[in-house]
This record gives sequence, C-alpha cells and structure tokens, in this order.
Amino acid sequence: MPTTRRQFIHDVALGTTAFGMGLPLLPKTKDRLGVALVGLGYYSRDLLAPALQLTKSCYLAGIVTGNSQKADEWMKKYKIPAKNVYNYQNFDELAKNPDIDVVYVVLPNHLHREYTERAARAGKHVWCEKPMAPTAADCEAMIKVCKDNKVSLSIGYRMQHEPNTQELIRFGRQKTYGKVKMLTASAGFVAGDSISQAWRGKQSMGGGALFDMGVYSLNAARYAIGEEPVAVSAQKFTTRPAVFKEVDETTLFTLEFPGGAVAQCSTSLGINMNTLHVTAEKGWYRLEPFQSYNGIMGSTSDGKLLNIKTENQQALQMDNDSKAIMAGKAPLVPGEEGWKDIKVVEAIFKSVALEGKRISI
Repeated sequence: MPTTRRQFIHDVALGTTAFGMGLPLLPKTKDRLGVALVGLGYYSRDLLAPALQLTKSCYLAGIVTGNSQKADEWMKKYKIPAKNVYNYQNFDELAKNPDIDVVYVVLPNHLHREYTERAARAGKHVWCEKPMAPTAADCEAMIKVCKDNKVSLSIGYRMQHEPNTQELIRFGRQKTYGKVKMLTASAGFVAGDSISQAWRGKQSMGGGALFDMGVYSLNAARYAIGEEPVAVSAQKFTTRPAVFKEVDETTLFTLEFPGGAVAQCSTSLGINMNTLHVTAEKGWYRLEPFQSYNGIMGSTSDGKLLNIKTENQQALQMDNDSKAIMAGKAPLVPGEEGWKDIKVVEAIFKSVALEGKRISI
C-alpha cells in the first residue's frame, strides 16, 4: 500500500498499484501511440478528439465511421490521411496499419464487445468506453480475447484518473478518516423526450439510466470503499412512462459491503444530481460535482479542500493509458474493473424485477 499521497498518485497514474500484467513493450523508437476513434458521435467529436490535441503520449491517428461525410470532415480538420480512415466493413484491415496502436471504442453499448474483440484480433490495444458491455458474460469474453491476443484492455472510467478522485480513493485505502461506514453517490441529468429514439432509450442497445449514469455511482462506491459489494436491493421509477418505455429513467440501489459499509446510490435520466459523500469513523469527505467533465471539487470534515486542477480529464486518461502500454504495465482501469461493475448491474436489474428483493452477488 502506498504510504504517501505523492507516491500513491504516481503509482496510480502508471497503473502499478493493482494489476500485474506484463504486456509486450512497444518498439523504443515509438514515443507516442497512434489512436483510432471508432464511432464519431458527440463524445468523440466534442471531447476525445479535442483532448487528443493536448495529449503528450498519444495522438489522433485514424478514425472508423460509416458516414463518408463525417470522414471527409475529420480528415480535413485533423489532417488524417486517407489510409487511416476505415469503415465498419473494412475495420479488420487495421491489422496491417502500423500507424494505429490503439483502438478506442466509442459506440453504443451493445457494440462494445464486437469491436473490442475485432480490434484485439487485429493486434491493437483497446480502450473501451463505459459501461463495458451489456452483460458480464460479454465482459469476460472481451477480457479473454484481449489476453489471448496479448493486447491491453482499458475501460474509459476517466474519474479514476482525476486527481481529486484519486485523493478520495487514498483516504479510503489509507483509512485517513478511519473505516468507511456509509456512502451516498448520485449521478444523473435530465434527458429530453427525444431520448426514446436514441440508443440511450433502447433496451437492445444497452440504454437506460443505470447503464449510462448509474455505473458512475456504482464505480464510485467500489473505489471509495475499496471492497466488492456482496448484496444489493434496488427499485426503479419513472415520471415519463411514455418516454421511458424500454429502459429505466431513475434507479435507486443499496449496496452492502463485506466490511459492514453501506452505499446508497441513485441514478437518473430525469433528475440532475452529481454528489459523492463518504462518512467514515473519524469524519467525512465529499466531492460535488464528482463526475462532471471539469470542475471536480470537494471538502472534508476537518476543513481540507479537494480542488486540484486538471486541464482535461480525457487527455489525462489517455496519456496515463498510453504510458502504461508503452511501459508494458497494466492500465489503471483494466477490463476486470468494467466486468466487476456489470456483475453488480445484473444483480440490480434482478432486484428491480423482483420488486426490491435483496440479491446476493
């Protein structure tokens, strides 16, 4: 266990605190990794592509899209050569392209497994957006294919790279305020009625509040308490049944942990909420907001401020993951981390279906 804040953050940034992996080292002549974004929707367009202009250990090398107009626009804007532009039919030809080292899967949830596996078989390292996949079985298959092909798999939980969040994690691991007793985590926003026509509103595409936003609350409970939950009870609610016909609008769930801690978590596509509060034996600490794209800040019961500035969360995440790959180390947030969340998500859905019955995990 790290004994100082500086050592802890250094180790976390390089992915050395948790999972031994031993990936093959890249050629020493390569000091930056080429990244191909798969799917050019909002997150790629407005956040990842701009962040890749700020990264030091990786750069935007290619794109994968089924839209020729988007392809032309991106090639012009980011000076991407035509040989690094792919569609979903010729995707597997990435295997022949040495410019691309990493494939970042930024597609609707139900496509994560397919393109993670195809990228791994093409010999490319994989960054997959959260949630990892619709089922734990999907996650297990993704992990296996990446291991079989000796490529790194990291899940896009950017908050675990964020320095204020890392400080909160350190409090729990080092018991700075004693043992964690209670945690509350809430993540949500108000989605428009048009969500019913988008992937977030479709069950078959992995939509709904729990998959989209609930994994923030769930992941926060796990990393703040530092244990895996052993049981859950959950309920769902909606104020717009005409809009949320297939997926959950608001889900509340209670997690029980083996050390006695309890986490009260909530998520919604109909309520704005963004708070993480940890109560321990000797005090409390909180972040609010805890999962926004910027402005993460918090405080503690003894007057400390958690307000470490980060220029760009996505750039920090991608640089950390690139450094881990180049050093042959495990990423900070490996595939196993996404799998652990989805196992709990499945238990939450089961509890909801049984009208709040306690489900052992």
